[in-house]
Amino acid sequence: MNLLFGFLATSGTSNEITTKEAITWIEKLIPALITLGKNLVFALIFIVIARRLIRWLKKILDRSFKRSSLDEGVSKFLLSLISVSLNILMVIVAINIIGIATGSLVALLGSAGLTLGLALQGSLQNFAGGVLILIMKPFRIGDYIIAGADEGTVTGIDIFYTKLLTIDNRKIVIPNGGLSNQSIINVTNEENRRLDLSIPIEYSANIKQVKELLFAIIMQYDSVLKEQPIDVFVSEFADSAILIGVRMWTKKEDYWQLKWALLEEIKERFDENHISIPFNQLDVTIRTDLSGSSNLIK
Repeated sequence: MNLLFGFLATSGTSNEITTKEAITWIEKLIPALITLGKNLVFALIFIVIARRLIRWLKKILDRSFKRSSLDEGVSKFLLSLISVSLNILMVIVAINIIGIATGSLVALLGSAGLTLGLALQGSLQNFAGGVLILIMKPFRIGDYIIAGADEGTVTGIDIFYTKLLTIDNRKIVIPNGGLSNQSIINVTNEENRRLDLSIPIEYSANIKQVKELLFAIIMQYDSVLKEQPIDVFVSEFADSAILIGVRMWTKKEDYWQLKWALLEEIKERFDENHISIPFNQLDVTIRTDLSGSSNLIK
C-alpha cells in the first residue's frame, strides 16, 4: 500500500517516468499485493472460524447458566455483553491480520468512545440502571410490578430497557435509568397476597347482618386462605354510606379471579337480602312563585 501511495505521489510531481522505472515499481508492487491478498484470505478465514467459535461458546455458556441458579435476566445480559466484546475483539484481530496497525485504531476508538459517551449520557444511565437491576434484583422475569403509572408482567430485562406485558396484552418498554431511580412495587415477589375490599352500605342497614353475610360469602371460596386472618369491619363513615372493610389472603395467582368473583356475588347476595348499595345523587327542587314563574334550585 505504501508503494502505491509512493507511485501516485511521484506521478503527481514528475512529468516523466521511464518504462524501466514503471516496471521496477510494478515488480515491487506485485509482492505487496500478493501479501495483502493472502492477509485478506487469512482474515476472512479467521472471521469465519471466530464467529463459529463465538456461537459455540455462547451455547455452552447458555446451557451452563440454565443449569445454574443464575437469574434469567442476568444470564441474558451476560451473554449479550460477552457476545459484543468477543465480536469487537474479532474485528480488531482481523484488521491486524490484514496488516493495518491497530494501535492507532484502538486510540481512535477510545477517543470516539469518550465523545460518544458524552453525547449518549442518557443511554449510559440506562446501561448503569440495567446493571443495578440485574445485580440488586428488585424484580425478575415473570414478576408483576407497578412502576409509577406503568404496571405489568416483566417479560425481559435488556441492557438498556425493561419490557412489561400488561393485562390487556400491551407491551411497555421502560428505560432502565428511570426504572432504577423510582419506587417499584413487586406484586408477585411473595407467594401470598392480601385482598382488600371496601363495600358501601346505607346508614339504615343492619351492620351485624351485613358483616355476617360478607363473612359467609368469603368462606365459600377455596382460594381464600382460611389459615390466614379474615377481617370484616366498619372502616369509615362516609358522606352517604358506611364503608365495610373486608380483608383476606389468597395465592398471588388467584388474586384477580377471586376479587372479580367476590364483587359479583356480593352484589347478588345484597339484592337477595334487600341490602342497598348507596350512590351519589343530585336532588332538584322546582319552586313556583305567585307570579307563575319558576325558579330552579339545585
